Amino acid sequence: MRILTIDTSAIASAALLDFDPQDPVKTAELVANFATVDTRSQAEELAPGVKSLFTDPVAEGPALDAIIVGTGPGPFTGLRSGIAMARTLSFTWGVPLYGMMSLDALAQQVFDTPKKDSAGRALGPLAMDDFVIATDARRKEVYWAKYSAGAHLLDGPHVGPAADIFGVPVFGAGAGLYEEVLVGNRCTVHAPLAHAQPTALELGRAAIRKITAAGSLEGAGLLDSTPLYLRESDAKVPGPRKRAL
Repeated sequence: MRILTIDTSAIASAALLDFDPQDPVKTAELVANFATVDTRSQAEELAPGVKSLFTDPVAEGPALDAIIVGTGPGPFTGLRSGIAMARTLSFTWGVPLYGMMSLDALAQQVFDTPKKDSAGRALGPLAMDDFVIATDARRKEVYWAKYSAGAHLLDGPHVGPAADIFGVPVFGAGAGLYEEVLVGNRCTVHAPLAHAQPTALELGRAAIRKITAAGSLEGAGLLDSTPLYLRESDAKVPGPRKRAL
């Protein structure tokens, strides 16, 4: 099975992955991957980035088994660009489209990352108990959700100040931005993942985990492509002009 994953909740990213949904032991193969560093150029970078994944998009696109897009939470402009691209490709190529919460990508990265000692030896899972993923929501706030040690969603997503999070390990760019506040709330911040952003590659790995556990796309409990904005848009439709006296 081959899937295209797209996420623009923070950076612009896309990935092509091959896997066998009937064989959960076999590692998924990364066919191609694209990701930016800039968090404000999703609309400009995404289309050429997706195109670069394919040798022949006209032939290879319709052969996909699914397109999976990160639905946020994230800023309006960036998030819309990824979802619009995914919906367009799904319609054009006739490929099924599914959504996943973008924070799941970072939760999967935490799940896959071992805790190591000073000599670099793996000591076990990085998260031994419940943890929080937090990303930058701007306006001095974070998007966040709580997960079990097995990277299963327990609560969220939410948007609000980092001061709302208490007593858990916190991972993601939101942790790096508000480390002092979080540590003051008895949270721990893991430096190597304190600036991590959701990516399409990690989103794909999280999706593959769900699909292989279910044995099929249809039974994996994936979402539709409705965006998780969590806040109202700053752009407002102008009201009627006031009459001059």
